[in-house]
Amino acid sequence: MKKALITGGSGDIGSAICTRLAQDNIHVIVHSNHNFDKAQQVVDSIKRQGGSAEAVAFDVCDVQACEEAVKQLSASGLIQIIINNAGIHRDAPLVGMSRKNWSDVIDVSLHGFYNVTQPLLMPMIQSRWGRIINMSSVAGVMGNRGQCNYSAAKAALNGATKSLAQELASRKITVNAIAPGIIQGSMTENSFDAQAIKNIVPMKRAGKPEEVAALAAFLCSDDASYISGQIININGAMA
Repeated sequence: MKKALITGGSGDIGSAICTRLAQDNIHVIVHSNHNFDKAQQVVDSIKRQGGSAEAVAFDVCDVQACEEAVKQLSASGLIQIIINNAGIHRDAPLVGMSRKNWSDVIDVSLHGFYNVTQPLLMPMIQSRWGRIINMSSVAGVMGNRGQCNYSAAKAALNGATKSLAQELASRKITVNAIAPGIIQGSMTENSFDAQAIKNIVPMKRAGKPEEVAALAAFLCSDDASYISGQIININGAMA
């Protein structure tokens, strides 16, 4: 049974990805930082459905915490799937954005990607199979007002995705990014009303976390072995 580490696995999209991968006979490690109880709830739900899962809590911005967590999690078996889903919003026009809000968003999305992924690469390379998925955003592709920090972090993650894909291609390890648009959940419900979504999204609706999870599951499968270095938009035909 392959093992997958999903950072931010207690959130709306993260928990949907965890649930879907577990259905594909993958042992999922549901990560959270401050919401360990929610991560454990996701684990309990997966186990009730016959899947295999465990919960873990650490700060992806803390280098030492990441190294210790990765070492401990790897002791029971190789982690060959990484979903870098952890992310935060600190939205504001750049003219009024504090340095802390700028740095915090980049620390989680970009530095968190490095802190979690880098220590797991050599064992994955030695196994000659792996899947790395970085959760980007439509904001990292198109930009978005009030999200210079978030857009910058996700755009940088897109570049890292393409570079790492080239570095690992000969080892049968794929690296891709998923860039969701407006997806149902707690991070968007207070930002977009139904009419705003109809105005912005050609499909006239928000996406579902399960639709993002289905894409992630496909990219983790052997059927996606020739797809790497791609930024895959899932946004209801937004330009």
